[in-house]
Amino acid sequence: MSASVPAGSVTAADAAACSSRSYEVQLLAGRVEACAEQVDAVQARFRQLQLMDWQSPAGLAYRSSLGMQAVSLTRARERALAASLAVRRHSVQVARSALPAAAGDY
Repeated sequence: MSASVPAGSVTAADAAACSSRSYEVQLLAGRVEACAEQVDAVQARFRQLQLMDWQSPAGLAYRSSLGMQAVSLTRARERALAASLAVRRHSVQVARSALPAAAGDY
């Protein structure tokens, strides 16, 4: 005969699984944040290219195009950072997901 766990109670295994999932979500947030940092690096390169002395009409058009791409990258970076923050908040909720049920057991 197996021992049953009362409904609503959290076992050590449940808590460990929640902790593991929370850690995995935090890792995902870190990867999203790393993407934002990579966007920063691309933007720095764009700024270097824009500072070059473009004389021809084609060169000036290219510089203008780089400027538009830089604006798009700025928005992408902001969205990636916002997503990272949201994922980090979610990781906290994942870690806490078992707490309300456990609080009633004390």
